[in-house]
Amino acid sequence: MENLSIIVSFELTLDPFSIPPGAKYPIFLFGIFIYMFSAFCNLTLLLLIIVTQSLHKPIYFIMFSLPLNDFVGITSMLPKVLSDIVLETNNTYYPLCVLQGFLLHMYGGGVLFILAAMAFDRYIAICMPLRYNALMTPRFVMGIVAFVWGLDLFFIVLLFSLHSKYSRCRSIILNVFCDNPSLLKLTCENTTVNNIVGLCSLAMMQIISISIQVFSYVKILIACLVTSRSDAKSKAINTCVSQLAIFIIYEVVGTFTILSHRFKNINADMQKIMGMLIFLVPPLLNPIVYGLNSHELRNNLLKLSKM
Repeated sequence: MENLSIIVSFELTLDPFSIPPGAKYPIFLFGIFIYMFSAFCNLTLLLLIIVTQSLHKPIYFIMFSLPLNDFVGITSMLPKVLSDIVLETNNTYYPLCVLQGFLLHMYGGGVLFILAAMAFDRYIAICMPLRYNALMTPRFVMGIVAFVWGLDLFFIVLLFSLHSKYSRCRSIILNVFCDNPSLLKLTCENTTVNNIVGLCSLAMMQIISISIQVFSYVKILIACLVTSRSDAKSKAINTCVSQLAIFIIYEVVGTFTILSHRFKNINADMQKIMGMLIFLVPPLLNPIVYGLNSHELRNNLLKLSKM
């Protein structure tokens, strides 16, 4: 009867941080500052693209998905963690846990596919400048955006749909937020199929994204090497630096996060913090990187600040 009550119960217990009583408010205030700064930067970028006519171009229509995705990612994770810290609560409900995990995994896949789409746009712009307007029509750009989100949704739905075949025998989430590995640990059944599907989905998402970006940037590099115009080279490099920087940041943080869970001698709280980095660092740095490297964005931000 005890096991049955656990199986049918929707209430779950999160594994909280070990925080001294006097430290919870400074940590909460620091976390709120991080969230507000990230939310402000990403929402400003979204607003700028919406209201600025000169930014109504294919690259910015595609890029619109990036700050939107970053905002969803950090909002799905950080406010709940901070409220648990300051209120000293560590409970959640299974449907909310699944929803949080789903949104966080959508965020992770979204970064990969959005950056791939942006790299493809830069390839067309730099390697086929005379055909750019004919190829990158509004309908085609909307198709790219729909394909990016549709492909991301397909992989994440495939991953989470397998949870329905498992019954739960545990009620403790071994993390401060919910994700697919944490949800899998609620079952006492064999999860080999889900693990294989998860690894294959992650591999396919990485292969698709990296292949498109490598192809695009190699073609761009070749185009820069063969042109004799120094201004064209400089413009091409500047347009790609920010996207490459964001991709490298994401991959480094993601790899660091994954490796942190492979070493058992790392402090449990440190593992949780490192697990949060992938949902904190890119949303914080992405709008800054774009603001510094895009002349159009920087100039329009200055105009917006003077209004």
